[in-house]
Amino acid sequence: MEHVSSAISLTPNSVKVLEKRYLKKNEEGKVIETVEQLFRRIAKAISAADLLHGKSEPEVMLLEEEFYELITSLDFLPNSPTIMNAGRKLGQLSACFVIPIEDSMDSIFDAVKHTAIIHKSGGGTGFSFSNLRPNGDIVGSTKGISSGPISFMTVFDTATEAVKQGGTRRGANMGILRVDHPNILEFITAKDDNQRFNNFNISVALTDSFMQAVAEDTDYDLVNPRTKKVVRQLRAREVFDQIVNHAWKNGEPGVVFIDRINASNPTPKAGRIESTNPCGEQPLLPYESCNLGSINLARMVVDKAVDYPKLQKTVWKAVHFLDNVIDVNRYPIKKIEETTKSNRKIGLGVMGWADMLIQMGVPYNSDSAISLAEDVMGYIQKEAKNASAALAAERGVFPNYEGSIYDGQVKMRNATVTTIAPTGTLSIIAGCSSGVEPLFAVSFVRNVMEGTKLIEVNPHFEKVAKERGFWSRDLMERIADAGSLHDFAEIPDDVKAVFVTAHDISPVEHVAMQAAFQKYIDNAVSKTVNFPHDATPKDVEDVYMLAYELNCKGVTVYRDGSREDQVLSTGKTNQEAAAAPAQMKIVPRKRPENIRGETRHMKTGCGNIYVTINEDEHGQLFELFTHMGKAGGCASSQAEAIGRLVSLALRSNIEPDVVIKQLKGITCHNQAWASGGKITSCSDAIAKALERYMERGGKGNGNGNGHHGDVMQIGACPECGGAVEHEGGCAVCHSCGYTKCA
Repeated sequence: MEHVSSAISLTPNSVKVLEKRYLKKNEEGKVIETVEQLFRRIAKAISAADLLHGKSEPEVMLLEEEFYELITSLDFLPNSPTIMNAGRKLGQLSACFVIPIEDSMDSIFDAVKHTAIIHKSGGGTGFSFSNLRPNGDIVGSTKGISSGPISFMTVFDTATEAVKQGGTRRGANMGILRVDHPNILEFITAKDDNQRFNNFNISVALTDSFMQAVAEDTDYDLVNPRTKKVVRQLRAREVFDQIVNHAWKNGEPGVVFIDRINASNPTPKAGRIESTNPCGEQPLLPYESCNLGSINLARMVVDKAVDYPKLQKTVWKAVHFLDNVIDVNRYPIKKIEETTKSNRKIGLGVMGWADMLIQMGVPYNSDSAISLAEDVMGYIQKEAKNASAALAAERGVFPNYEGSIYDGQVKMRNATVTTIAPTGTLSIIAGCSSGVEPLFAVSFVRNVMEGTKLIEVNPHFEKVAKERGFWSRDLMERIADAGSLHDFAEIPDDVKAVFVTAHDISPVEHVAMQAAFQKYIDNAVSKTVNFPHDATPKDVEDVYMLAYELNCKGVTVYRDGSREDQVLSTGKTNQEAAAAPAQMKIVPRKRPENIRGETRHMKTGCGNIYVTINEDEHGQLFELFTHMGKAGGCASSQAEAIGRLVSLALRSNIEPDVVIKQLKGITCHNQAWASGGKITSCSDAIAKALERYMERGGKGNGNGNGHHGDVMQIGACPECGGAVEHEGGCAVCHSCGYTKCA
């Protein structure tokens, strides 16, 4: 089947991501929808909402063509659930949900059930655990002792792990705890163990009073949420240092400035905001959802200037589109539908910001870029509110309008109109840079089928390099290895200044850009502040304080290599690993005289493969052998080679989970179906045989708990092995579209 129309300008990688993650498939996993049909399906489903507002069939058909042009031009794309589900049976179109958790077993497990339903439908969930009584507190009904909020987070994490196994998108959660909760120190350290809470991002809700106590170096109160009484005090500076040090070590917890978020709550009479969605850009009331979409700023430039007339038209169409989504959406829970339609929040954001700057010749880390960000986002905000007001005149205001921040000033259809969300897969489809992030690379290696690696170059850079006469394939390969243009003498300085990447930009400049966009955003900005590996905790502290001073609503940091370092620590604490000699070599264990194991038969597209897994005398996995039945040639030799390398890894005390994650999901042109599901390659069969062997008894190499979680290993994508970049408050693979944050 031809999957893309010549009228739609998509890159080969865009088509690959659409085929893998968005196009309809039959029960055998075969794509049965073209890209053109996908976009037509979306435009038809969303335009149909106008019928509910008195428009005629001919008018709706014209609107369908407008929406079709809006998305096929790649000027605008809605969030992933809308692309996946519009016009289909599921029909769940929202990306963001917040589910309340009150201090009762009924509320906790209702929330678990609702979370499973939402994740199954393709959404992500945010929670505040701040209302749960602390660990050790009395349980009134039984006179027992409460296990506290951290233990209940484990329940949500486990449920997410179970549900996501059969889903098209991975479930993602945000867990938030107020800084004045008595269990705050346990929460800050909750992700020290890399096997815990792999389905959660966690953030501490910092209050204004806490930030003042940090500045004044005084104590602050911890309050039992059940009794509302102060139980003890902590020194604010010491707690803040704990947050900073853990964020420095592995990027978590993030922070949200909860009082600032509520200060801009558009519907305070409807309740307080306690949590955000998984990436932090969408604060929501309990049982509220939000529909997001992004304008492609790369397509809003003409003659090195912003095309404001085109931008205005795009904003108005996008606001109309997103408001329609609210009406045609099939909500997973009735209460969510009621709350969402009471406030009608939408979140119009942008992607391709770095591309816009490049086309205009403006360095990302410059005062001119900050000024341009305020101008562009200010214009989008103004026009989005104008568009919402026009819809209100036609369709009516949102039901909670009375008592909102707009009451008596301007009639609005939507309580919020703007958000900057991560656009990992959307930006791949659109062929532009992600969100408001800088370029992640100018030239990079993309993994394609059967292990082939291609050098992909930013098209703007390729054009400039050829025009300026310094283009060469060798240079592009060297840039891909280096990750930056900084040390290449053959590249002119003015080109280097414009084509900066995330790690060329200082953390302070990252925060300044986030603050520039936040100034004209109703909700919040999802962005990662990148640090070099040698950054200090003090550097992280400075960024947190600057983000607060510049009126950001939260901040997420990532120090290069920090999470990967922790994953590589096998059985030793970080301190022990840091103290180890830099040139220490790993010597594989010697094979004992007696060894035991089992052989498992696996069906592959290349024939039957027999996988033998052996343990040493201590019950630790030691080696793996493969035999391809009657098959010979490359398949047999490659399977043998994989077995030898797996054996070497196991004998070197590498956790089997790490091996499985590297092999599982690798695909070849011959795939097969077996009783345990789809086998995508010989590598996949070997990984699944090893995984099933481990499931019998939690086997490992003594360096973990044998749990096979969704962990990013050594900066590599768990699906394609490509490089994982931390951006937009999340982690995304630009090679295949994998994202950790759903």
